[in-house]
Amino acid sequence: MQARPALIKALSAEVEWRLFGTGPAIVEAFRCGEIDLAYIGLPPAVIGIARGVKIKCIAGGHVEGTVIASRKEAEGYPELGSAGEVLSQFRRVGVPGRGSIHDLILMDALEGVDGTVEVRNFSWADEVLDAFVRGDVEAVVGTPALAQAVITFGRGRIVFPPHLLWPDNPSYGIVAREDLVQEHRPLLMEFLICHMRASEMLRNEKESVARDIAGLLGLVDRAFVLGTLGISPRYCIALPEAYIRCTMRLAARLRALGYIDRDVSEDEVFDLSIVGDVHPEVPHYR
Repeated sequence: MQARPALIKALSAEVEWRLFGTGPAIVEAFRCGEIDLAYIGLPPAVIGIARGVKIKCIAGGHVEGTVIASRKEAEGYPELGSAGEVLSQFRRVGVPGRGSIHDLILMDALEGVDGTVEVRNFSWADEVLDAFVRGDVEAVVGTPALAQAVITFGRGRIVFPPHLLWPDNPSYGIVAREDLVQEHRPLLMEFLICHMRASEMLRNEKESVARDIAGLLGLVDRAFVLGTLGISPRYCIALPEAYIRCTMRLAARLRALGYIDRDVSEDEVFDLSIVGDVHPEVPHYR
């Protein structure tokens, strides 16, 4: 949307974009009343909801966006059959902040792994990459963009693919303040229509979209963006049963691993009423 401003030209509100390093930082911004709407992995949103932050997931966005990457010489899938087996060969693994979806998936994969794997959390994905390049961590767990950065700048490779790490995991959805959902539904519907068109472009116009995104960012080229989009091209706005079911299983893991101290219900996390009107079709994640 930022790379193609025409997508939101007709929106009846001005959008102020803000960038955050991790999902937990976004939840804190919601708690402080600094933002109204966010693209965020759902586990940190669930943590916020369990702690009283009044937010709801109103649309999907992307699934299966957590990847494990390391040096080219590291062993990986399919030679090693599970994420735990892949991770057990490393001493230090870098991942975004504690409570992010990547952190949760990493901690789940490490449960029961023999040996000692030190997990190092970072506030920004750039810091994870820097630690990998310096040799401070031997592997990274994070977004397709982080994995592509390891490939491009760290001469690495993907050692465990995203579609096998918690299939259908909600790597991001659109989360909004509860009062916004109640009082500004027409505006949110407008935004979701823009979001749906952007998702269609990410699926169907990768070549031209990659050029525009690279131009917006200015730090990477078109090939880097194409590589990122190709690692996990699972974009849509729908909230299908598989997306919701995986979110609630992850919520159960959050409690089991000590991230939250109470159960969170599906109704606390999701409001399906708006996205059902905007996207009644079959989901396009696959």
